[in-house]
Amino acid sequence: MHGTAQPQTQNLFRAMAKAVTGIRMPAIDRGLAFALAMAVIAALPVLVAWAPQMTDYPSHLAGYKVALDHGQDPYLTRYFRFNWEWTGNLGVELLMVPMAPVFGLERAGRIIVALIPFLSVLSVHALCRSLGRRMNVGPILALAMIWSPSLLMGFVNWSLSVAMALFVFAAWVRLEGKAWRWIPMVPAGFVVWLCHVSGWGVMGVMIFGYEWAHRKSWRDWRPFVKPWPLIFPLLPMLAGMGSNSKVSYGRWVLDYKWGILYRSMRSFDYSFDIVSLCAVLAVLAGALALRKIDGRFGWAALMLLVLTLIVPRQIFGGDYADYRLSTMALMVACLSIDWTLPRWAVSAATALFVSRTLVTTVVWYQDAQTAHELIAALDQVPEGARVATAVAIPRRQWRFGPFEHFGSYAVVRRSAMENSNFALPDVHMLSMRDLSYRFADPTQRILYAPQQHIDLRTFPPARHADYLWYIGTIKPVALPDGARVLYSSSNSFLARLADPADLANRADGR
Repeated sequence: MHGTAQPQTQNLFRAMAKAVTGIRMPAIDRGLAFALAMAVIAALPVLVAWAPQMTDYPSHLAGYKVALDHGQDPYLTRYFRFNWEWTGNLGVELLMVPMAPVFGLERAGRIIVALIPFLSVLSVHALCRSLGRRMNVGPILALAMIWSPSLLMGFVNWSLSVAMALFVFAAWVRLEGKAWRWIPMVPAGFVVWLCHVSGWGVMGVMIFGYEWAHRKSWRDWRPFVKPWPLIFPLLPMLAGMGSNSKVSYGRWVLDYKWGILYRSMRSFDYSFDIVSLCAVLAVLAGALALRKIDGRFGWAALMLLVLTLIVPRQIFGGDYADYRLSTMALMVACLSIDWTLPRWAVSAATALFVSRTLVTTVVWYQDAQTAHELIAALDQVPEGARVATAVAIPRRQWRFGPFEHFGSYAVVRRSAMENSNFALPDVHMLSMRDLSYRFADPTQRILYAPQQHIDLRTFPPARHADYLWYIGTIKPVALPDGARVLYSSSNSFLARLADPADLANRADGR
């Protein structure tokens, strides 16, 4: 009786609507409605916070400001260069070009960041539709990977490229058998590559895995050539456009690789994140044991896991290249689960996604309140000042520090020279004009262990600055000579630094 009540109610509603408005109402697509609801929930952290509380986000915002200024601001022109390059890492930069003049820089950035998780959910739904599958336990568990460590750190171009890659994958499947499929796929490959080169690589792995699952035999060579419409971004890469040859595995490689595997769902609470990971792995293990794995995703998940282990940490000028892949491998593995389970299991998977998103929402709201206190320090900073930011960061912590690059708001709000920006020559498009001293990330970081004292008397960036902006829960034991605190909050202060000439005069007794 209950099973027929809902369709009858929907039919009655549509009949009443047609009688009143004269318009025939379409049937409700419950799958799409569910996906839209999950997409809105995924965007909640950005909607409740006045600014995205990602680790790297303020420095990205500063880079966008300089990129879009075009030499209009004399202070930005004095301090910074920005060399536009057609490279595989331009997703949000290109979106900011039309959006920032309309919405303003900070609001445009917030809109774009909110769209990334929103589109990511819809891309998973589109992929399920193309494959003729429902949003069951596997795809819903995959949603729990959207607020990944990469997105929480602020890898916005990468995260946007993943959403775009899933949409392109969905289109690839939907257009299967069409002789003209290559026509939209060629520009689609460039779009994903422009967002981020690693997202383009992941898209290639997923599509190859899909074609490999359809091979006729182990000797079938067609899976290797079918994705040919997507390979054309190799041309600008081979031509050296925006390329960076820096490659590094870092130190203690085995410990690091193990760390990025068990931290693949890292967010804010160690216990919650590890329990979440164990729950996902338990479902994956059950699906493997019962052979409920869709090979169209399973092969790609296996390849991404292998790539996580063999890809260097730093490649193409970016950091954590392999860490991005660890969560992506887990996400694709969840998409491979083709296991129809009872409603309670679907509800449990949904609860995992919702609860993890709500935790991020609450933490972002709290961090945004703290950020309001921090940014009030800029009321004391004049336009075009030179600001040295010092951020105290515990050597061991599970959560990502939201204020590690907060000093970049001095560039955004005051067109200041500031030292936490991504501004390394031959690595970033943004760079400092004066290269006689190093004044870029990570000079703002002060790593400390428990019981360690922080002494700012010899903090190197302060030698080239007018102001010292300190952010941290532990109080420094000493400041540079002559520094005078102008503003302080519970975990920060802004100090005016003495002119070196004044200090010399004092030393001479003048």
